[in-house]
Amino acid sequence: MKLRSLAVIALSSALLLVQTATHAEQGLGGAAPALAPELIQCADLTAALRSVTDQDTRLRDWANLGRYRDANASVTRADAVFMGDSITDFWQQPRFGGFFPGKNYVDRGISAQTTSQMLVRFRADVIALKPKVVVILAGTNDIAGNTGPMSNDDIQNNLASMAELATANGIRVVLSSITPVSQYHASPPALPQTTRRPDTRIRAINDWMKKYAAARKHIYLDYYSAMTDASGALRSEFSTDDLHPNQAGYAAMAPLAEAAIAQALR
Repeated sequence: MKLRSLAVIALSSALLLVQTATHAEQGLGGAAPALAPELIQCADLTAALRSVTDQDTRLRDWANLGRYRDANASVTRADAVFMGDSITDFWQQPRFGGFFPGKNYVDRGISAQTTSQMLVRFRADVIALKPKVVVILAGTNDIAGNTGPMSNDDIQNNLASMAELATANGIRVVLSSITPVSQYHASPPALPQTTRRPDTRIRAINDWMKKYAAARKHIYLDYYSAMTDASGALRSEFSTDDLHPNQAGYAAMAPLAEAAIAQALR
């Protein structure tokens, strides 16, 4: 069977499986469709199933409001909430040294998210926790188009809306620069991070953010300058994939975040 035909069958089978799972969840019944024997060990089917399942999950809860629902109910004190994407989300992993041990800081990052998704969940994951400060780190996935094309103005408007919501609820605002990317660890055929996230756009949004923060008496947290090398790229020793910080990267970011929070609380 030709690869293209196999992929089509794999995708069709994946769609049938998701539809059957949906019917079962809704109490509509229906037996699971049988898979062709040649698909049982098919890598294309595995990839198609994963892709369709991820998209189905996203459509059911696009902003992933369910991710922290239970955890939010148990928060009794939050001096600072960190709102963000995977760079914030991964920070709480033990392999990176933990998330500010001994501090009443709450991590509310969700991998792959854009500012549009964060804005939807801002009330539940930030305002409802009544923190003194919110540290917002967002925009890199918007540039990459994770939820569709986004202009710089779109990104800036979402960041401004989150800042305004926080201010209206008595929460101090720290706006974090979008962190740099590089292509030191690029592995073709995957596109380099510098192609998906052009530095010109990163710097343009950061420049806007710095001016916006100054005009509204927010704090601008400049990770970008501290994480770039002489060429303007993310320092090789701070990442293994040209995008996400490793332990050394987070170690460089942590004191900057601490200082920004302290400044916001003055």
